[in-house]
Amino acid sequence: MANSEINEIKRIFTTRLDVLDHILSVGETHFPEMNAIMQERLAEDMLPLGTQVAFACNQPRSFAQWCAGEPIANLSAEVESLEMARAHIAQTKKQVAALAVDDSKLDEIKRVGLGPGKYCELPARQYLNDFVMPNLYFHITTAYAILRKLGAPVGKADFMTYLMPLVMEEA
Repeated sequence: MANSEINEIKRIFTTRLDVLDHILSVGETHFPEMNAIMQERLAEDMLPLGTQVAFACNQPRSFAQWCAGEPIANLSAEVESLEMARAHIAQTKKQVAALAVDDSKLDEIKRVGLGPGKYCELPARQYLNDFVMPNLYFHITTAYAILRKLGAPVGKADFMTYLMPLVMEEA
């Protein structure tokens, strides 16, 4: 993978983690007890906000760990405070910044666990595009939706903060 390609992956991971941090900041401004909000769910059978943060972070973390030849060490699903959520985001951004990978690694096959007794094997590029990125967006979107459902004033501009420097106004 050329440097420009890996830089683009790093940019996407970093800017989307920034979005996650931003929507948590909006929640913090709106809710006096954000730590309690970390246990809120979009639906009863879905995981709480804190877990959505951990799982969003696990996507770029696991990709970076796999690229480095390290064992995958996912974050605990138990995120009980805003401080812990922010620490996970900051730590993940550091791992992303250190991400280095070459073509040979991305030609390897990655086994992806899909629940008890289920898995698939994907070329690493497909693993990135068809598993990591959709999961990253899913968990950030779910965190956004939980806060929105509770009444936090988040909108599309909050979800797409990375585009704001590019916005222009017509004369």
